[in-house]
Amino acid sequence: MQSNGGKSKIAPSAFRLPSSQFDPITLEILWRRLVSIVDEADAAVARTAFSSLLRDAHDYTCMFTDSRGQELVQGTFCTPGQAGAMALGVKKIINSVPREDYHPGDVLIVNDPWLLAGHLNDVCVLSPIFFKGRPVAFTACVFHHSDIGGRVSSDNREVYEEGLFIPPIKLYDAGVLNEAVLNMIRWNVRTPEEVTGDIRSQVAANHVCSQKIIELLEDEGLDTLDDLADEIIARTEASMRTAIAKIPDGIYPYAGVIEGAGTRQDVTIKLAVQVKDRDILIDFDGTSPQVDWGGNVVYNFTYAYVFMAIKSAFDPDIPINEGAIRPVTMTAPEGTVVNCRFPAPVAARMQIGHFMTEMVFKALATATPDNIIAGSGGTPAQTNIFYGKRHNGKNWHTMIIRGGGMGASSQMDGHHCAIFPANGANTPVEIVESDTPLIVEERALVCDSGGPGRLRGGLGRKMVIRVPDDEFAPRPPTTVAVQAGRYRYPPEGLFKGGAGAKAQFLHNGRAADASGLTLCQSGDVLAFYSAGGGGYGDPLERDPQAVEQDVFNGYVSIEGARVDYGVIIDPVTAKADLNETAKIRALRKQNQ
Repeated sequence: MQSNGGKSKIAPSAFRLPSSQFDPITLEILWRRLVSIVDEADAAVARTAFSSLLRDAHDYTCMFTDSRGQELVQGTFCTPGQAGAMALGVKKIINSVPREDYHPGDVLIVNDPWLLAGHLNDVCVLSPIFFKGRPVAFTACVFHHSDIGGRVSSDNREVYEEGLFIPPIKLYDAGVLNEAVLNMIRWNVRTPEEVTGDIRSQVAANHVCSQKIIELLEDEGLDTLDDLADEIIARTEASMRTAIAKIPDGIYPYAGVIEGAGTRQDVTIKLAVQVKDRDILIDFDGTSPQVDWGGNVVYNFTYAYVFMAIKSAFDPDIPINEGAIRPVTMTAPEGTVVNCRFPAPVAARMQIGHFMTEMVFKALATATPDNIIAGSGGTPAQTNIFYGKRHNGKNWHTMIIRGGGMGASSQMDGHHCAIFPANGANTPVEIVESDTPLIVEERALVCDSGGPGRLRGGLGRKMVIRVPDDEFAPRPPTTVAVQAGRYRYPPEGLFKGGAGAKAQFLHNGRAADASGLTLCQSGDVLAFYSAGGGGYGDPLERDPQAVEQDVFNGYVSIEGARVDYGVIIDPVTAKADLNETAKIRALRKQNQ
């Protein structure tokens, strides 16, 4: 680390806000109303979406901007990879269309990875909001559509293999549906009813947001959102800069590797986090060039998880809007794996992109050790895509995302089965079995998978799925694609904390290649093991009573307590022997 030490005091004039027409109470009321509007649109998705990935795993984001395309509010449960990317991408899309070409009732649809959130599955539906004859705001909803056609594995070599590519185009023109666009989508996906149903859910969410914005303007006697947006954005920016000012100035470098898909070569990530007064610059010079498999990351998605690290660590309570992103800038050489060129394959961009948050944390570990966490087993999110045909010939298709153990922090043990830094949820077993012919035979925490430390990493999870062996009729094959990681390198601990357990993917009890497509026949069994989280601090400093409780809960075995923590547990009473524990710990510390 290179640092020039402490910071000088910040002049009050640095945070001078624009003169406001809103008193503080009115401003707070209006802000809360704006948040409730986008959250109501968010709730409309949960009620109307067809896909379990949206209804249950919540892999979508709703937001709206002011008339200039500056992001104003995102949903409370937004997905970070879409959140940061949308702040950049939606503004670009809005301003690429002349204002006179927008009409009331217009709805644009686009999934260009380089414009938005990094792969074809993230489809954006965007609508202008008209009031008194002119566009006063824009609302957008991005869904991760589990089915966008194409070959769904990690080992594609070009984006053309990965599904339907939709440039910005009007789905509705002045309120009239373009049936040709919808038909084009239907003919390029495996489950057209579900996909088009989800698109209609997006349109409905935008409609809810539009109506509520218009009601707010009418109730408050406003002609525009822009003045309110300017004040909210300025206050957000000031808050973010105040948080950054607490980080010692300096340049904090980090270099690490991420495993390639299957047996492919590792990817090297080099970054330097430069903190200068109230600004942060992240530079990725020296990072590996883009690869010939789907882990490539577009600029927006890399930025999203870099921004996620800074915001979550230093100012987690402020909203995500234009003001939040202004203090955080990023440079990444074009043609590298973190800023890939078209037509690079990008379907599995989370296998690299999700690591950006962890790597920024590692770069800042010595500067702000209390604001970061150890490596997480849910980085990257463990994604499984299943599809096939039912006995009646109808296509079925589903996608689940699975968490691993979250990394421990300076304050607490890591959560179990968390999807971090993405903000998804684990799909319930009942939903998997109702949406597909598959049977979930087991889902359980994995003992001893959490990295040992003064604070223990969260546990990984085992999930066993069987393709039914029907007695009276052969079942059509089931295709499985895995987009995941941590098979070669486990989540690392911090400050003497141990690593979590590695991930595994087994097909009929044998290790399988997670980078390609796995064809399963009737009776086949798939086992997915998520990685555990890294520990934080010296395991020999963990409270023996906490280790005793971990053993009682099944998180740590008696042998693991002895080997990893130096805690002796009586197998009969299940209690920690404090005298023997003190002796073995003292001996180990002498040998450190």
